[in-house]
Order: sequence, then C-alpha cells, then structure tokens
Amino acid sequence: MDEEAVVKFVETYLKKKGFKQAELAFHEEIQHQQQQQNNSNNAISIHSDPDLSSLLHSLSQPEDSPARYQDEYSKLRSWAYSSLDLYKHELLRVLYPVFVHCYMDIVAKGHIQEARNFFNSFREDHEMMHSRDLQKLEGVLSPSHLEEMEFAHTLRQSKVNIKICQYSNELLMQYLRKSKCTIILGIVNEHINFQVSPGQPISISDDPDAVTLIGSSQDAANQINKKEIRWGLLEDSIEERLEKTGGFLSDSEKTEGETKEGDMDENKKRSIDGGKQGASIKKSKKDKAASATTKIARPEANTVSAAPRVKPELPLPVISFRPAEVEQSILEDLRNRVQLSSVTLPSVSFYTFINTHNGLNCSSISHDGSLVAGGFSDSSLKVWDMAKLGHQAGNSILQGENDAAPSEQGQSTNSGKRSYTLFQGHSGPVHSATFSPLGDFILSSSADTTVRLWSTKLNANLVCYKGHNYPVWDVQFSPVGQYFASASHDRTARIWSMDRIQPLRIMAGHLSDVDCLQWHANCNYIATGSSDKTVRLWDVQSGECVRIFIGHRSMILSLAMSPDGRYMASADEDGTIMMWDLSSGRCISPLIGHNSCVWSLAFSCEGSLLASGSADCTVKLWDVTTSTKAPRTEESKSGNTNRLRLLKTLPTKSTPVYTLRFSRRNLLFAAGALAKSQ
Repeated sequence: MDEEAVVKFVETYLKKKGFKQAELAFHEEIQHQQQQQNNSNNAISIHSDPDLSSLLHSLSQPEDSPARYQDEYSKLRSWAYSSLDLYKHELLRVLYPVFVHCYMDIVAKGHIQEARNFFNSFREDHEMMHSRDLQKLEGVLSPSHLEEMEFAHTLRQSKVNIKICQYSNELLMQYLRKSKCTIILGIVNEHINFQVSPGQPISISDDPDAVTLIGSSQDAANQINKKEIRWGLLEDSIEERLEKTGGFLSDSEKTEGETKEGDMDENKKRSIDGGKQGASIKKSKKDKAASATTKIARPEANTVSAAPRVKPELPLPVISFRPAEVEQSILEDLRNRVQLSSVTLPSVSFYTFINTHNGLNCSSISHDGSLVAGGFSDSSLKVWDMAKLGHQAGNSILQGENDAAPSEQGQSTNSGKRSYTLFQGHSGPVHSATFSPLGDFILSSSADTTVRLWSTKLNANLVCYKGHNYPVWDVQFSPVGQYFASASHDRTARIWSMDRIQPLRIMAGHLSDVDCLQWHANCNYIATGSSDKTVRLWDVQSGECVRIFIGHRSMILSLAMSPDGRYMASADEDGTIMMWDLSSGRCISPLIGHNSCVWSLAFSCEGSLLASGSADCTVKLWDVTTSTKAPRTEESKSGNTNRLRLLKTLPTKSTPVYTLRFSRRNLLFAAGALAKSQ
C-alpha cells in the first residue's frame, strides 16, 4: 500500500466520522510533510508494517458495508460454536437476535441483494427454533417494509431479554472488544438486554424464559400485568345455589345414585370404529350396565367453592328461561360428580373418526358427551348423536366424508338412515366448532371468514356472522351461552352476541394470527393464543389487554381455564404446556412430556387434574394441585424442574387427539382421527 492510498484512507475515515478539526489538522500535517519531503526527499514507508496497513484498511472501510456484517457475524458464530460446552448453550442464545438485527440493518441501508445472501447463508442455524419468525422476516425486502410491517418495526424498537450467567457475559464482552466487532457490539448494546445471574449456567430446558424475542418490550408487558383483575366466579351460579341448599349428596346417597352414571359410562365407552366390521351391541349388555353400581369417594374441600364471587360485566341471559328438566339434570350431575385426585383418575370415553382422509379439521364434544361434531375440509359440519348410535342395531361408527357413495354416505347398514346430521352452508374448510352449554346450538368457523350458528333441534342454520376479513381459526361459546368469541388470521379476536350480527368488541394487539381462545369462568375475560408466541388476557367490557403471558417458543394451539378462574394452561406447537397464575401473570410451572403439538387441554370440574391431548397419539393426566401449592422458588431450590407431576399417559393407538372435554360428572371425553385410513 503506497503513501497516497494511506492518506486517502485516513481522510475518508475522518470525514465519515465528522472530525472536522482533526481533518484540517491532518491536511496541515500532510502539507508540512510534503514540504519536508521536497527538501529532504525522505519518503515515509509503511510496507514494512502489515498490521498498520490492515488497521488503516479496516478503518477506511465504510461501516454500512454488508461485508463487515457478514464478516463479524461469521466470526461470532464460529467463536460461539467453538466455546466450552459448559457455556456454549448460553452463548448460542445471542446468535439469533444478532442475526435478525444484522439482516434488518443491511436492508435498512438499501443493500437488498446482500441482505438476501446474508439471510440465506445463516438461516439454517435458526430454522428449527424460529421457522415462523424467519418466514415473516424473509418478507422484509426494502427499507419501507421495516416501517410498514408491524413485526419488523416492533422488533427494531424493542429489546431481547437473554438470561446468561456472569462468566458467559464476561466472555462475550471480552471477545467483542478484542476482535473489534464494533457492529455486533452496537447491536448488543442497542437491542439486547442481558439478565445476568451469578453462579453456573442454567440449562435451557429448565427455564422457558431464557430467550424472549417478543413483539412488545418486556417493560410494556410488565406494566400491563400490573393491572388488577377479578379472577373469581360469578355470583348466583348454579353450583353456588346447590351448595347453599346443601344439595351435595353423602357417600351413601351418592352410591345409590350411581346407576345412571354406570349406564352412561358403558354407553359412551364404545370405541368408535369404522371401515372394519364392528361387533353388534346386544341389549342384554346395556341392561347389565344399567344395573351396575360404582362406589365413589366423598368429595373433599372444593377449590371451586372457595373461589371469590364477582359480578358479571356483560348482561347475562335470564336463567329462569332454562327448562326445569334441564336444570334438574344439571343439578343431578353436580350431586353425583366424582371427586378426582392423584389416586382417583377419571374414566375416559374416546371417539375415533375413521376414513376422513385428512379431511377432518376439528372436532367438538357437547358438555354431557351426548353429541360429537366434526368440521371438514369440504366445508361441511357433521354432528353425531351418541344416544341414537347406541340404540341402532348396526355398527356404532363415526365415518368420514369419503366412506361411502354420495347417495349412501354415512348410512347405517340396517336402518337405512344417516348416522349423523349434515350441516351445509360454509364455502370453505371448517376450522372450529363448539357446542352451547345446553347443547341446543352449535357454532362453526370457516376459512370463508364467517361464523355460523346452527340449531341442533331444528337441524338448520340460524345466523351467519360476518366481520372478520380472513379465515376464522377458532370460535368458543361463553360458559353461560348467549355470547361467543372468534379468533382469526386478521390478528384480532371478536366478541359477539347471538342476537346481533355485528361484533360487540374487537380485541387487537397480537402481531400474528390469533389461533385459539378461551373464556374465563366468570365471563369477564377472554384469553387468546397467537402465532406470535404470546397469550393475552382481555377485559370483555373495555376490550383492553390486561395480561401478556410470555414464555412459549412456538405458536399457541390450545388454552384452558381452571374451574375456580385462578389459573390458565396454554400449549404450543412444540408440545410444551405452561401453567400460569392470572393474578401475577407469571408461569407457575412448565409441563414437559409431549413430543408433538398439543391440540387440546381440559381441567377436571374441581380443578385437581389437567388433561392434555396431542398429535403424539397420547392423552396425559397431570396433577395440578401439587404445582399450584408449592412456590416456584422452593421447587427450584430442590432441583425439581418438571414441577407438575405426570400421573398417567394414555396411548390412543395411532390416533392424534383433537378434543378433550370433562363432563359435569368428571367423565373425560376425547375425540381424534386415525392417522391412516382403515
């Protein structure tokens, strides 16, 4: 490198940094040296100092050069992967947020092709953990997208929280300073917040909050989570009235009343087969089952009855309109409810859809287990009445849409009638279905952007609700009926009333699809799970977000509220289940056990057990009481990482589980579809 090039490099550097006085002084010094050189013909030579030449070259290189981003990130990546195993997993946590902001910085400077090359060079490192985020990031192709796309804009305005031990933090800072990675150091200072802890590194499996790359900053979430919520149950509920009148039965009375439950269990426990020839059910067997009795333990202290009572924020339907025989049936179920515990597990009735040929999108079970619904890709909704199936002489089956010729589809062999009720009206795949509390109505949501209300008594469509602009992924009735909520690809959830065609509330705040939702037991709140990996709790009266739950690493697929309204469970695409305290907004315990998507969650009626159904073809039962009683700090000291105790795993014979439902008597109903056609 000759002297003229060196002078030019230094001038470029000083001008870029805005050092005007230094630039003037440098020019004066150069002129002075040139005068001396002319006099003495003594030139300055730097060829013998390669380090100085390299330093000057790096200083003269523009900081917005994509090559510097590529070079510094590549060096950081190599250093992190070559670190000691003890600290490697903590140091690797830094790579993803640095990768994201390097890519967005290159795009912001207008180097689109270089940004694509950088993205494609390193995306494989993060594909497994952050595939959905990468798909969104891949759409950022111009500086204007960084402002227009809410996902990218929010990331650039927020910080990433990373938990790291003190020694790992010191190693990282020392490396960045030594290697003069000024770009990476700037990204770390601006966009990463290290939560440094003393002692040894924490394994990533022990703490789901180790890395939180979230849309809204943690500070904003903490501010929202300070809002007061009333998690108690509604005043004057039917359970409260039964308790006041002393309606719960003693052990002896309950034993005598179990005849009905035994009949119901035997009738519901049929394996709903198809394709194969099913064994006919003889009437004598049902007669024997009807006379069977089951001894059930006396319920102990009920956590539901101990919950505080609150007033509803929405006008509730008049309970006096409920038919007397229906209310009597509910009271009878409550009197004969089985008290479940870690030693008293529920009976399970599993319904299997066969021959659906990947056409079944969703399923739903009524509160008493008497009706089963399936939503299909051909835009149809089918409802099976299990009582009618039980009385048919032929096979008791839940067939898919391709199991028979169109004119004979779903017909029973002997009766000549359909084994299901067909509801048609949607113009796109049906993604969700839900029964009203009394089972007289069913709601369905579809890719055609609508929600439809059907009558199971009239077998007809009553209302078509239009409001969403994109597919509606989920719809749920409120615990008291009358109101329902929907979740959509348009990133909103909406509250509706059955008697109005326009939504009452629109809850907006998620950064991606709202995939699932769940009503709180007192109807004053709605929880929504999203592809942005967060769960939010909304006040139905104001439409405001009152809690943000952060910790999942993939999209949220299912939610469940405890019967006393104090806790919430959420499950994601990776198979992780998390238990949350609604009052504090903190995670009580992660549940590690499933190895695939968890599509359904359900609490038992007294809240002591949690059931989870997964695509790994299992139903798991968890002991909730042990996790909610023990503080997290005490458990962490004892080294117990899986705080919720797994009580039992029920394999479902190659049948992914779509739906779970506890009846009022604490019988667990489940439904799924065979992975392969029979």
